[in-house]
Amino acid sequence: MNSPDEANDRAPGGAAAADPEAEQSADAAGPMVELRKVRKSFGDNVVLDDVDLEIARGSAVVIAGPSGSGKSTMLRCINGLESIDSGELRFEGRPIDYSGKALSRLRAEIGMVFQQFNLFPHMTVRDNIVLGPLKGKGVPREEATRRARQLLERVGIPEKENEFPADLSGGQQQRVAIARALAMEPKLMLFDEPTSALDPEMIREVLDVMRDLARGGMTMVVVTHEMGFAQEACDQIVFIDDGEIVEQGRPADFFHAAKSTRAREFVDKIIHH
Repeated sequence: MNSPDEANDRAPGGAAAADPEAEQSADAAGPMVELRKVRKSFGDNVVLDDVDLEIARGSAVVIAGPSGSGKSTMLRCINGLESIDSGELRFEGRPIDYSGKALSRLRAEIGMVFQQFNLFPHMTVRDNIVLGPLKGKGVPREEATRRARQLLERVGIPEKENEFPADLSGGQQQRVAIARALAMEPKLMLFDEPTSALDPEMIREVLDVMRDLARGGMTMVVVTHEMGFAQEACDQIVFIDDGEIVEQGRPADFFHAAKSTRAREFVDKIIHH
Protein backbone atom coordinates (compact mmCIF):
# COMPACT_ATOMS: atom_id res chain seq x y z
CA MET A 1 0.00 0.00 0.00
CA ASN A 2 1.06 3.54 -0.60
CA SER A 3 2.18 5.59 2.36
CA PRO A 4 -0.11 8.53 3.27
CA ASP A 5 2.43 10.93 1.75
CA GLU A 6 2.55 8.98 -1.51
CA ALA A 7 -1.22 8.76 -1.60
CA ASN A 8 -1.63 12.48 -1.07
CA ASP A 9 0.93 13.30 -3.77
CA ARG A 10 -1.03 11.26 -6.28
CA ALA A 11 -3.99 12.95 -7.95
CA PRO A 12 -6.81 10.57 -6.91
CA GLY A 13 -8.37 8.84 -9.91
CA GLY A 14 -6.10 10.75 -12.27
CA ALA A 15 -8.67 13.53 -12.66
CA ALA A 16 -7.76 17.20 -12.38
CA ALA A 17 -9.78 19.37 -10.03
CA ALA A 18 -12.52 21.18 -11.90
CA ASP A 19 -12.56 24.45 -9.96
CA PRO A 20 -10.41 26.51 -7.58
CA GLU A 21 -12.46 25.43 -4.58
CA ALA A 22 -11.83 21.76 -5.42
CA GLU A 23 -8.15 22.47 -5.96
CA GLN A 24 -7.95 24.21 -2.62
CA SER A 25 -9.62 21.31 -0.81
CA ALA A 26 -7.37 18.79 -2.59
CA ASP A 27 -4.27 20.77 -1.66
CA ALA A 28 -5.39 20.79 1.96
CA ALA A 29 -5.00 16.98 1.92
CA GLY A 30 -7.87 16.57 4.35
CA PRO A 31 -10.04 13.46 4.39
CA MET A 32 -11.80 12.62 1.14
CA VAL A 33 -15.04 11.68 2.91
CA GLU A 34 -16.33 12.86 6.28
CA LEU A 35 -19.45 11.68 8.10
CA ARG A 36 -20.47 13.72 11.13
CA LYS A 37 -23.36 12.50 13.32
CA VAL A 38 -25.03 10.99 10.25
CA ARG A 39 -28.47 9.50 10.84
CA LYS A 40 -30.57 7.59 8.35
CA SER A 41 -33.88 5.83 8.95
CA PHE A 42 -36.33 3.88 6.86
CA GLY A 43 -39.64 4.38 8.66
CA ASP A 44 -39.08 3.41 12.28
CA ASN A 45 -35.92 1.48 11.45
CA VAL A 46 -32.78 3.48 12.30
CA VAL A 47 -30.14 2.23 9.86
CA LEU A 48 -27.33 4.71 10.62
CA ASP A 49 -27.23 6.13 14.14
CA ASP A 50 -24.98 9.17 14.70
CA VAL A 51 -22.15 7.79 12.57
CA ASP A 52 -18.79 9.60 12.64
CA LEU A 53 -16.19 8.48 10.10
CA GLU A 54 -13.32 9.86 8.03
CA ILE A 55 -11.97 8.25 4.85
CA ALA A 56 -8.40 9.39 4.16
CA ARG A 57 -7.17 10.01 0.62
CA GLY A 58 -5.39 7.02 -0.87
CA SER A 59 -6.68 4.63 1.80
CA ALA A 60 -8.54 1.35 1.36
CA VAL A 61 -11.22 0.95 4.03
CA VAL A 62 -13.31 -2.17 4.60
CA ILE A 63 -16.73 -1.79 6.23
CA ALA A 64 -17.51 -5.05 8.05
CA GLY A 65 -20.39 -6.23 10.16
CA PRO A 66 -23.39 -8.54 10.26
CA SER A 67 -26.12 -8.41 7.62
CA GLY A 68 -28.53 -5.52 8.08
CA SER A 69 -26.07 -3.46 10.12
CA GLY A 70 -26.16 -0.40 7.80
CA LYS A 71 -23.03 -1.02 5.72
CA SER A 72 -24.59 -0.76 2.25
CA THR A 73 -26.76 2.18 3.30
CA MET A 74 -23.62 4.06 4.30
CA LEU A 75 -22.19 3.61 0.80
CA ARG A 76 -25.46 4.66 -0.83
CA CYS A 77 -25.49 7.86 1.24
CA ILE A 78 -21.87 8.66 0.29
CA ASN A 79 -22.64 8.56 -3.44
CA GLY A 80 -26.05 10.21 -3.14
CA LEU A 81 -28.28 7.23 -3.87
CA GLU A 82 -29.82 7.88 -0.44
CA SER A 83 -30.08 11.21 1.35
CA ILE A 84 -29.28 11.45 5.05
CA ASP A 85 -31.86 12.51 7.64
CA SER A 86 -29.50 14.58 9.78
CA GLY A 87 -25.85 15.22 10.43
CA GLU A 88 -23.31 16.14 7.78
CA LEU A 89 -21.68 14.24 4.94
CA ARG A 90 -18.79 15.93 3.13
CA PHE A 91 -16.85 14.92 0.02
CA GLU A 92 -13.49 16.64 -0.51
CA GLY A 93 -14.37 19.16 2.16
CA ARG A 94 -17.73 20.15 0.64
CA PRO A 95 -21.16 19.17 1.97
CA ILE A 96 -22.86 16.73 -0.38
CA ASP A 97 -25.57 18.48 -2.37
CA TYR A 98 -28.41 16.12 -3.27
CA SER A 99 -29.90 18.42 -5.94
CA GLY A 100 -29.88 17.43 -9.62
CA LYS A 101 -26.78 18.84 -11.30
CA ALA A 102 -24.62 18.74 -8.16
CA LEU A 103 -25.57 15.10 -7.64
CA SER A 104 -24.61 14.25 -11.23
CA ARG A 105 -21.20 15.87 -10.70
CA LEU A 106 -20.74 13.94 -7.45
CA ARG A 107 -21.51 10.60 -9.10
CA ALA A 108 -19.05 11.38 -11.89
CA GLU A 109 -16.33 11.56 -9.20
CA ILE A 110 -17.43 8.50 -7.22
CA GLY A 111 -17.41 5.09 -8.90
CA MET A 112 -19.64 2.37 -7.47
CA VAL A 113 -19.60 -1.38 -8.04
CA PHE A 114 -22.62 -3.31 -6.84
CA GLN A 115 -23.32 -6.91 -5.91
CA GLN A 116 -25.18 -7.30 -9.20
CA PHE A 117 -23.20 -6.30 -12.27
CA ASN A 118 -25.88 -4.06 -13.85
CA LEU A 119 -24.33 -4.26 -17.33
CA PHE A 120 -26.47 -3.45 -20.36
CA PRO A 121 -27.12 -6.89 -21.91
CA HIS A 122 -27.67 -5.55 -25.46
CA MET A 123 -24.31 -3.75 -25.54
CA THR A 124 -20.82 -5.17 -25.99
CA VAL A 125 -18.28 -5.04 -23.18
CA ARG A 126 -16.52 -2.11 -24.87
CA ASP A 127 -19.77 -0.16 -25.35
CA ASN A 128 -20.76 -0.71 -21.71
CA ILE A 129 -17.47 0.88 -20.65
CA VAL A 130 -17.44 3.84 -23.07
CA LEU A 131 -21.07 4.86 -22.44
CA GLY A 132 -20.37 6.84 -19.24
CA PRO A 133 -17.44 8.89 -20.55
CA LEU A 134 -19.32 9.58 -23.83
CA LYS A 135 -22.61 10.65 -22.27
CA GLY A 136 -21.51 11.89 -18.87
CA LYS A 137 -18.24 13.66 -19.65
CA GLY A 138 -18.36 14.32 -23.39
CA VAL A 139 -15.18 12.34 -24.04
CA PRO A 140 -14.61 11.74 -27.79
CA ARG A 141 -15.43 8.17 -28.82
CA GLU A 142 -11.90 7.41 -30.00
CA GLU A 143 -10.42 8.46 -26.67
CA ALA A 144 -13.14 6.62 -24.69
CA THR A 145 -12.50 3.46 -26.71
CA ARG A 146 -8.74 3.67 -26.16
CA ARG A 147 -9.32 4.10 -22.42
CA ALA A 148 -11.76 1.15 -22.38
CA ARG A 149 -9.14 -1.10 -23.95
CA GLN A 150 -6.55 0.00 -21.39
CA LEU A 151 -8.96 -0.77 -18.57
CA LEU A 152 -9.82 -4.20 -19.99
CA GLU A 153 -6.09 -4.90 -19.99
CA ARG A 154 -5.91 -3.73 -16.41
CA VAL A 155 -8.71 -6.05 -15.24
CA GLY A 156 -7.25 -8.93 -17.23
CA ILE A 157 -9.84 -9.54 -19.97
CA PRO A 158 -8.76 -7.56 -23.09
CA GLU A 159 -9.98 -10.37 -25.33
CA LYS A 160 -13.61 -9.85 -24.21
CA GLU A 161 -13.94 -6.38 -25.76
CA ASN A 162 -16.49 -7.34 -28.43
CA GLU A 163 -18.43 -9.93 -26.44
CA PHE A 164 -21.77 -9.42 -24.72
CA PRO A 165 -22.31 -9.75 -20.96
CA ALA A 166 -24.25 -13.01 -21.36
CA ASP A 167 -21.14 -14.59 -22.89
CA LEU A 168 -19.04 -13.86 -19.78
CA SER A 169 -18.69 -15.59 -16.43
CA GLY A 170 -19.88 -13.77 -13.33
CA GLY A 171 -16.32 -12.89 -12.38
CA GLN A 172 -15.64 -11.48 -15.83
CA GLN A 173 -18.85 -9.44 -15.73
CA GLN A 174 -17.86 -7.97 -12.38
CA ARG A 175 -14.44 -7.05 -13.76
CA VAL A 176 -16.18 -5.26 -16.64
CA ALA A 177 -18.31 -3.43 -14.06
CA ILE A 178 -15.12 -2.31 -12.29
CA ALA A 179 -13.61 -1.16 -15.61
CA ARG A 180 -16.82 0.74 -16.37
CA ALA A 181 -16.62 2.58 -13.05
CA LEU A 182 -12.92 3.36 -13.56
CA ALA A 183 -13.62 4.74 -17.04
CA MET A 184 -15.09 7.86 -15.39
CA GLU A 185 -11.71 8.43 -13.67
CA PRO A 186 -13.29 8.62 -10.21
CA LYS A 187 -11.56 10.01 -7.16
CA LEU A 188 -13.26 7.45 -4.93
CA MET A 189 -14.39 3.86 -5.55
CA LEU A 190 -17.18 2.24 -3.55
CA PHE A 191 -17.66 -1.54 -3.62
CA ASP A 192 -20.91 -2.95 -2.22
CA GLU A 193 -20.33 -6.69 -1.61
CA PRO A 194 -18.82 -7.08 -5.09
CA THR A 195 -18.12 -10.82 -4.76
CA SER A 196 -21.19 -12.05 -2.89
CA ALA A 197 -23.06 -13.08 -6.07
CA LEU A 198 -20.07 -14.97 -7.50
CA ASP A 199 -19.17 -18.64 -7.46
CA PRO A 200 -16.21 -19.30 -5.13
CA GLU A 201 -13.72 -19.90 -7.97
CA MET A 202 -14.54 -16.48 -9.46
CA ILE A 203 -14.10 -14.47 -6.27
CA ARG A 204 -10.30 -14.37 -6.35
CA GLU A 205 -10.10 -12.88 -9.85
CA VAL A 206 -12.24 -9.93 -8.76
CA LEU A 207 -10.40 -9.49 -5.45
CA ASP A 208 -7.09 -9.49 -7.36
CA VAL A 209 -8.27 -6.50 -9.40
CA MET A 210 -9.33 -4.73 -6.20
CA ARG A 211 -5.96 -5.46 -4.55
CA ASP A 212 -4.25 -3.93 -7.57
CA LEU A 213 -6.35 -0.78 -7.23
CA ALA A 214 -5.55 -0.55 -3.52
CA ARG A 215 -1.83 -0.95 -4.14
CA GLY A 216 -2.05 1.81 -6.76
CA GLY A 217 -3.40 4.25 -4.17
CA MET A 218 -7.04 4.43 -5.24
CA THR A 219 -9.23 5.65 -2.39
CA MET A 220 -11.63 2.77 -1.77
CA VAL A 221 -14.47 1.91 0.60
CA VAL A 222 -15.41 -1.76 0.43
CA VAL A 223 -18.36 -3.53 2.02
CA THR A 224 -17.39 -7.21 1.98
CA HIS A 225 -17.43 -10.47 3.90
CA GLU A 226 -14.06 -11.39 2.36
CA MET A 227 -11.94 -10.91 5.44
CA GLY A 228 -8.84 -12.29 3.72
CA PHE A 229 -8.98 -9.27 1.43
CA ALA A 230 -9.51 -7.03 4.44
CA GLN A 231 -6.38 -8.37 6.12
CA GLU A 232 -4.19 -8.25 3.01
CA ALA A 233 -5.21 -5.11 1.18
CA CYS A 234 -6.94 -2.59 3.41
CA ASP A 235 -5.55 0.08 5.72
CA GLN A 236 -8.49 0.25 8.09
CA ILE A 237 -11.45 -1.89 9.12
CA VAL A 238 -14.63 -0.21 10.31
CA PHE A 239 -16.92 -2.61 12.19
CA ILE A 240 -20.55 -1.54 12.22
CA ASP A 241 -23.48 -3.15 14.04
CA ASP A 242 -27.06 -1.93 14.48
CA GLY A 243 -26.20 1.24 12.58
CA GLU A 244 -23.35 2.24 14.90
CA ILE A 245 -19.59 2.10 14.42
CA VAL A 246 -18.53 -0.25 17.20
CA GLU A 247 -14.82 -0.37 16.43
CA GLN A 248 -12.31 0.76 13.84
CA GLY A 249 -8.61 0.27 13.39
CA ARG A 250 -5.83 -1.45 11.49
CA PRO A 251 -6.57 -5.00 10.30
CA ALA A 252 -3.96 -6.61 12.56
CA ASP A 253 -5.46 -4.94 15.62
CA PHE A 254 -9.03 -5.78 14.62
CA PHE A 255 -8.41 -9.46 13.93
CA HIS A 256 -6.01 -10.17 16.79
CA ALA A 257 -6.90 -7.67 19.49
CA ALA A 258 -10.45 -6.38 18.98
CA LYS A 259 -11.49 -4.28 21.95
CA SER A 260 -15.28 -4.69 21.85
CA THR A 261 -17.17 -7.88 22.65
CA ARG A 262 -19.27 -7.60 19.49
CA ALA A 263 -16.19 -7.28 17.27
CA ARG A 264 -14.50 -10.23 18.99
CA GLU A 265 -17.62 -12.37 18.48
CA PHE A 266 -17.70 -11.37 14.80
CA VAL A 267 -14.02 -12.29 14.33
CA ASP A 268 -14.50 -15.62 16.17
CA LYS A 269 -17.37 -16.55 13.84
CA ILE A 270 -15.24 -15.78 10.78
CA ILE A 271 -12.23 -17.70 12.05
CA HIS A 272 -14.29 -20.76 13.00
CA HIS A 273 -16.63 -20.60 10.01
